Amino acid sequence: MRYYTKRPKPHGNMNFKQCKVSSNLLIVLIIIIAFNSIIYIFGKRILPIVLNIGEIKIKSEAVKIMNEESVNVYSESFKYDDIIDIEKDADGNITMIRADTVKQNYLASQVVLKCDERLSELEDLGVKIPLGYLTNNVMFYNMGPKITVKMQQVGNITTSYESEFESAGINQTRHKIYLNLTTTMRIAVPFNSKEVEVTCQIPVSDTIIVGKIPETAINMNGSNSN
Repeated sequence: MRYYTKRPKPHGNMNFKQCKVSSNLLIVLIIIIAFNSIIYIFGKRILPIVLNIGEIKIKSEAVKIMNEESVNVYSESFKYDDIIDIEKDADGNITMIRADTVKQNYLASQVVLKCDERLSELEDLGVKIPLGYLTNNVMFYNMGPKITVKMQQVGNITTSYESEFESAGINQTRHKIYLNLTTTMRIAVPFNSKEVEVTCQIPVSDTIIVGKIPETAINMNGSNSN
């Protein structure tokens, strides 16, 4: 008769496998914690700074566009005598100043159309900000990966005219006309966004009027939404 004895189980190999599994789980846990920490820091600290920088840059670009398009339209189409009608009495005193609101609104609408076209192009491109810009050190401004800040125009551009009269000498008055433009832009980065208001005032005309002007000569402070 033969007798068999059970061989002892290799406890050492089992312990090694258990340790290996535990080590793998620990590594995965560390990776998950590190990844979440990076996402948290990126979302709470870096992205708000990027949004603020993006707001400054996009406001600058939007104001530049509104200035350029306004100058183009008014330099080509605005004539003071066509827009402003001045009536005088027999003594040469000004009795009434009337503004042609139809022509005013037409020119303003042309500005809005041109601005909308340019702003839509800016929407497609966005603004790219290198991470080195966050260091506030000019040596690193253009270094590191770039974060794209997207923008979108929210609603329509609103326009309004503003008129000012200033004394320019005896029986002489300086008449200044401004065009005010206002729009709202939404700027967005991954996981975050904000809306900012962009305003711009464009000098349209600066004219010297000869003759005494009554106190209630003109009102051009109306607004127009396009």
